[in-house]
Amino acid sequence: MICSLDCKQKQRFCVNFERIVHASRLSSITYSTDMKLFNIAIATASLSVLFACSSSSTPSNETGTEQQAAAETAIPAKDLSKFHRAYFASGCFWCVEAVFESVEGVEEVISGYSGGEKQNPTYQEVSSGSLRHAEAVEVYYDSSKVDYPTLLKVFFGSHDPTTPNRQGPDRGPQYRSMIFYQNPAEKELADAYIQKLNESGDLPGPIVTEVEAFKKFWPAEDYHQNYERLHPDQPYVKNVSIPRLRKFQKAYPELLKEGH
Repeated sequence: MICSLDCKQKQRFCVNFERIVHASRLSSITYSTDMKLFNIAIATASLSVLFACSSSSTPSNETGTEQQAAAETAIPAKDLSKFHRAYFASGCFWCVEAVFESVEGVEEVISGYSGGEKQNPTYQEVSSGSLRHAEAVEVYYDSSKVDYPTLLKVFFGSHDPTTPNRQGPDRGPQYRSMIFYQNPAEKELADAYIQKLNESGDLPGPIVTEVEAFKKFWPAEDYHQNYERLHPDQPYVKNVSIPRLRKFQKAYPELLKEGH
């Protein structure tokens, strides 16, 4: 079977689809947030499977009480004003959030959207790939414990920056690799890091990471926050997010918080 993975949809790929619909009877099938929404078409000539996806509002494997609790604890009500902020995009924000939150000196990470023009974008809109917004994270960090060059090390050390509009099974411009610099110093550091990596020859190809001036960050819907931690048994989390986190932790143990 040849699988075409056109978008993440926290979608999530051939490994764990629940139903197969014959092409002649194809209709839109609504799934819960755990699988999001996707259509599966089997072309009888090639036996290929095309995944299309969007989103729904809340994970259906949770009760109303659990949904409310998750929403209430998604973005902690704490004062983050004393911390510095940094902005990155490197694929599924569930994965990226978990990676940065494991790093010593990082106080909080918020999943959201950046890089496009539309205000207050929704997950469904961003997932369409038409807005130019990327799934991004807002990293709050203590600069006395971790500096910006170290965050760049985390960023490049936790994803493949050589794949345009793709990260693992997730495809589309919303999954592109991006650094959003807030001042000339951050841009200089990012450009220098990219040059160093390209010259090292350690990567499978040239870096395609976009280094772009930061404009605006839009926090994602509450149910996306801390998703990996709150839903460790969700299929995509188990098969993609957690392995990605573990790979980073194994490669950079010196950067981790105690207990990670």
